[in-house]
Amino acid sequence: MFANFKTLLRMTKPLYVIAAVCLWIFSSCQSADYKYEAVYRNLPFDMPRVEAPRFPDRTVNLKEFNAVGNGETLCTSAFADAINALSEQGGGHLVVPAGVWLTGPIVLKSNIDLHLEKGAVILFSPDVDLYPLVETVFEGLDTRRCQSPISGRNLENVAITGEGAIDGNGHYWRPLKREKVTESVWKQTTARGGVYKRPTYWFPYPETLKGDTISNMNVPQNLKTEEEWQSVRHFLRPVMVSLIECKNVWLQGVIFQNSPAWNLHPLMCENVLVEDVQVRNPSYAQNGDGLDLESCKNALIVNSTFDVGDDGICLKSGKDEDGRRRARPCENVVVDGCTVFKGHGGFVVGSEMSGGVRNVSVSNCQFLGTDVGLRFKSKRGRGGIVENIWITNVSMMDIPTEPITFNLYYGGKSAVEVLESGEKVPAKVEPLPVDETTPCFRNIHVKNLVCAGARRALFFNGIPEMPIENVVLEDVDITSQLGAEFVYSKAVTMKNVTIRNTEGEQIVTRFCEDVK
Repeated sequence: MFANFKTLLRMTKPLYVIAAVCLWIFSSCQSADYKYEAVYRNLPFDMPRVEAPRFPDRTVNLKEFNAVGNGETLCTSAFADAINALSEQGGGHLVVPAGVWLTGPIVLKSNIDLHLEKGAVILFSPDVDLYPLVETVFEGLDTRRCQSPISGRNLENVAITGEGAIDGNGHYWRPLKREKVTESVWKQTTARGGVYKRPTYWFPYPETLKGDTISNMNVPQNLKTEEEWQSVRHFLRPVMVSLIECKNVWLQGVIFQNSPAWNLHPLMCENVLVEDVQVRNPSYAQNGDGLDLESCKNALIVNSTFDVGDDGICLKSGKDEDGRRRARPCENVVVDGCTVFKGHGGFVVGSEMSGGVRNVSVSNCQFLGTDVGLRFKSKRGRGGIVENIWITNVSMMDIPTEPITFNLYYGGKSAVEVLESGEKVPAKVEPLPVDETTPCFRNIHVKNLVCAGARRALFFNGIPEMPIENVVLEDVDITSQLGAEFVYSKAVTMKNVTIRNTEGEQIVTRFCEDVK
């Protein structure tokens, strides 16, 4: 019997080899067919390939639902009817043809691709009454805001694609600071009426000013009744695209611009692909972030441009107790081939990172005139661990502050605003006990970075009880006015780092350990 078994093994062994070879060939062909295989090559962490969702081969045209694209006729019902009709048939593509389609909020459904043809513009109405208050998350906190111009919740297979543009008419919502705009823009904007917090700070409605006076970082405090919430409704500016707990999200090719608050906000989503989009806001847009990826898992952001009024590409995971209770990190994120023009930061982590951020790759990007290049921010009381970040092949120019900054004392101001308010030499800080509210930044690797023109080469400003730890800077070349400064940092390694500063010392360390 044993001899027969050995004979069988000899006979079947070649079959195993053939099967293994066939499997290898099949997997190789699959990899070769994957559009972004090169992005995943040598990725320093395991992450599944992010794929665009597929939709049924079914198409309806917005015009079929009595929509008129003249920029004046409200098309809210037409969008809703078209999406419902597609959804009832199992999904497909809603084609928006050339024209200007004025509308109120659009609510997406599963298996729907909102496809904008070349020349199509979706323009959202500035009428605040069209946007009811809804339960949502903003600035990392559970709260209420006006309904987003485009939204979807608990969806599977959802996309916004094409060659058109989506405009949130955000200048009707946003406050304005005089020092950020030209005289003509200031006069044109304030001519609409509105109220003033101070002579140089304008709000479009009395309700927006009231909301500002009772808010902490744009989130109103201690509102209990519906009447109280409605009294500050105009202040509750929505993000333009809000997708919450969705799976298989695809944003492709479209221009997203002029948002009331943040532009794109995938929240607690999985398998997110953002490719070839343009995200635009005026440089003076309050809270005018480009992309805020919050508590998402498996995301790929490629070949996209951002020119905005706040952070460009930003990773978040909730704020303080709300974020820690959610306990959903932003993880497995790849950013490749992106450009950020104006903005408070090119690539940013925080400051809402209480749920953690981990396993992130940023490569082949360029930041042209952003306030900061790579911006990491948090504060005591936030908690959360940011770790395992790899940044390679990044070019920057005309950076008014630092190409890389860590700020563990973030207070809501941009790096430029902090600089303009009067920078102070970091003083000794008394350590606090380490607990769940202690933020942690560690295991961050930066390689092949060039910055042509910055005020200061580097600024790491940590906290004594949890210093910024294990940061490796390799093959870095920076031209700056001032040198590098490290405060409460530990195990920082610099390999082949060139700093060409014109003033002061090349490297200053304060309260640091093992800065090589």
